[in-house]
Amino acid sequence: MTLILGYLNNAEATAATVDSEGWMKTGDLCYIDDDGYLYVVDRLKELIKYKGFQVPPAELEALLLSHPHISDAAVIPIPDDEVGQYPMAYVVRKGGSNISGTQVMDFISKQVAAYKRIRKVAFVTSIPKNPSGKILRRELIKLAISRI
Repeated sequence: MTLILGYLNNAEATAATVDSEGWMKTGDLCYIDDDGYLYVVDRLKELIKYKGFQVPPAELEALLLSHPHISDAAVIPIPDDEVGQYPMAYVVRKGGSNISGTQVMDFISKQVAAYKRIRKVAFVTSIPKNPSGKILRRELIKLAISRI
């Protein structure tokens, strides 16, 4: 089945969207498991660019959610003149937890390469999401930038 042949009279846009084998570049980052199931795990446009390295927020969010004192989390890019962007985490503590930002950053830094480390943590009561459960990163980015 063909979704798109290309853009009419716009070879440059076609080349940016459809590869030489006819695959459409959607910007979704996916993997196929051993049973053949396809999983969409992130968007290329949502990658954080730290000193030329690409940091997928979904990877850091999955690690954060594995912490016993964290009930929800979101990771966003923060603009920085020296490194381009750095990862910042918004974290929802589980009831009764008093985990600190330093503890959150240490937890992540033990599990990832140096360029993927979270550099800032803010605690919130909830992570904004759309009805389908997708994190509304733009809202969190606006909030973070308004506090800088």
